[in-house]
Amino acid sequence: MPTQERRTAANGPKLRVLIVDDSSSVRLVLSDIVNSDPELEVMATAADPYIAAEKIKAEIPDVIFLDIELPRMNGITFLRKLMAQRPIPVVICSSHTEKGSDLFLEALAAGAVDVVTKPRADTAQALHDSRMQICDAAKAAGHQKLKSLRKAAPPIQVEAKLKADVIMPPLSPTKLAALKTTLPRTEPVVCIGASTGGTEALREVLERLPANAPGIVIVQHMPEKFTNTFARRLDSLCAITVKEAEDGDEVRPGLALIAPGNHHMLLKRTGRGYHVNVIDGPHISRHRPSVDVLFRSAAQNAGPNATGIILTGMGDDGAAGLLEMRSAGAYTVAQDEATCVVYGMPKEAVERGAAMRVVPLSRVAHEIESVALPHAERRVAR
Repeated sequence: MPTQERRTAANGPKLRVLIVDDSSSVRLVLSDIVNSDPELEVMATAADPYIAAEKIKAEIPDVIFLDIELPRMNGITFLRKLMAQRPIPVVICSSHTEKGSDLFLEALAAGAVDVVTKPRADTAQALHDSRMQICDAAKAAGHQKLKSLRKAAPPIQVEAKLKADVIMPPLSPTKLAALKTTLPRTEPVVCIGASTGGTEALREVLERLPANAPGIVIVQHMPEKFTNTFARRLDSLCAITVKEAEDGDEVRPGLALIAPGNHHMLLKRTGRGYHVNVIDGPHISRHRPSVDVLFRSAAQNAGPNATGIILTGMGDDGAAGLLEMRSAGAYTVAQDEATCVVYGMPKEAVERGAAMRVVPLSRVAHEIESVALPHAERRVAR
């Protein structure tokens, strides 16, 4: 058993991680990444679900990193058994493939809280990005456990991060406020940001919307390739059309555009309508795509014509951007703590005064309809 000193981080006990993957090299790299974070510690590793079950009997981990394609029992079957018998926060660590992205949707439905791609070590930058995403996912999943046990989650030490300024220059508070009256009236546009727990939250929101809902642009923190599969799944469930955004796509009623993984998405005005720009760039607020980038572009280009909504997720991505949207005249909404998987991003937004309304997840679609749809109907009437 590790010593208490080894298991203690600056703000309390370390989160204990179990890694389940049949590749010894992946287990080694993942272990190195997890152990490099002062708030995390590898409890054990396992090459298949049967070994993992024995490890869990000996000691219950705080978080499990789980591959899907495993010997003796596939990861999704193991996940379902785990959720039925002893729920533990699980992060899927999947291959960077279309097949992997299809299976990850099954894993989310089975109870996984997040998905990351297997670590890349081909370049120093790739390894750095993998480390950031994997450690953040572990902490977010661990916070879900703390919430479910009704314990106060300790503060998370977040490394230095870039702001949206490197993608799009900010406007002064005075210029932002002036947008309330200087920007022309346009079709309404809804901007949504989400992270951990957001895949199911977005499904619930979008499924409730009618086919004539206003144009929607979404940033969900998710790896490259996975967003296309996610968008196709939502499209099959919703009355509106949902697709992964492509550069230049028009924002129009009845359509939701999801930012592609590993790219930022900006909202741009075209006359009385909007389109999106999909661009490369560094991680902003530790994410690519970043909610702050989308929200800042919405503040500057849509102002009072926009509605900003921030949903469940760890960290503070989107909080600053939502405040800018409110300053520019947008209507802003945050998901409440009780219905969040991780009350991080909405909490930061609320504490900064960025949210005009705080509502449970079940009311978010109503907020979109009550604010944006009457706006559209008034414009048609004129």
